[in-house]
Amino acid sequence: MPAVNNVLVVGAGAAGTTAAALLADAGVAVDLVEMKSEVSALGSGITLQGNALRVLRQLGVLDECLELGQPFSQLVIRLPDPAATIVARVDDIPFGGPDLPSTVGMYRPDLARVLVSRAERAGVRFRYSKTIDSLTQDDDGVDVHFSDGSTARYDVVVGADGLRSWTRRLLEIPLETKSVGMGAFRMFGPKPADVTEFHAIFGGPSYMALVCPTSATTAYWSLVEPARDRTTQTPEERLADFLELSRPYHGPWDEVRDSFTDPAALNYTWFEHHLLDAPWNRGRVVLIGDAVHTCPPTIAQGAAMGFEDAAVLAELLTDREQVDEELWATFTARRFDRVKTVVDASMQMAQWNLDHVQGDVPGVTRRVAAAVSQPA
Repeated sequence: MPAVNNVLVVGAGAAGTTAAALLADAGVAVDLVEMKSEVSALGSGITLQGNALRVLRQLGVLDECLELGQPFSQLVIRLPDPAATIVARVDDIPFGGPDLPSTVGMYRPDLARVLVSRAERAGVRFRYSKTIDSLTQDDDGVDVHFSDGSTARYDVVVGADGLRSWTRRLLEIPLETKSVGMGAFRMFGPKPADVTEFHAIFGGPSYMALVCPTSATTAYWSLVEPARDRTTQTPEERLADFLELSRPYHGPWDEVRDSFTDPAALNYTWFEHHLLDAPWNRGRVVLIGDAVHTCPPTIAQGAAMGFEDAAVLAELLTDREQVDEELWATFTARRFDRVKTVVDASMQMAQWNLDHVQGDVPGVTRRVAAAVSQPA
């Protein structure tokens, strides 16, 4: 029998919906609470590498994601010159193995809808516009008081509620989230027909200018600059700044710049980082995904780590017969060092950009590959 009969998942992001779906598949009764009123996903696009695709295949939604997204296998490096001269084509390492694409770009809201739909089909009970007010636990379970005044008892609570995790705060876990020193514009827009791989321009007025295909016809376009407080700007002002910053970048940027007219399609966020020391559980409440680890997307492994957290946790909770210290120790052993390798490598890559130096990128990438290429 599974170690758990009923579980509460907090947060309808990638890690939360994945954990919920896999637990429900095994016959666990799963409630999922989400503070927002509907499915949403901030951002324009997402890059999913092979180890993330491995979990999507486990969920049975890989084909749907491949149909909606754009697989690719190379990084195309260009110069910040008037011709956007291509200087290198670097093959992606297939982190998920030879039977999976190296990387897939997707429109982030599409991925969110796929995952929520999958969890609903598994029987997960979604509760929107609702969160938790308090947690009280003993050796056998967790009593939860919700924001609508209702209460329920669960065998385990999974906090997958993101960077500013409310579950983490209720547990009184101190975790300092720090700015990396970079801010990123991300614009969702059209894709030139010949942009079939990830394109990167390093240098110029920004740290980098990036294009990631998200489907046969769309892409997300990103400019990474020194972090600025843009919260007082109107959407129109942010769009004007984005367009101005993009003008020194050419090639595919020149083909689409005039189509960037919708301020609502543009997002701006800071790159941030944190990593919670092990263990990630406090009794029968466990944190996964961005609630415990986040890093700049310099290696594009953030989502993959959240997917893996969810898959490993669901496996342990459904394969073991009881929730005990051995279960949590196994979860820590399978996750912490792997995640730390990714966070450290991502931070190293970001620091090289901040310092305008060319570091050993192939060496760092090989180190990450060694850590994540095998199933978690």
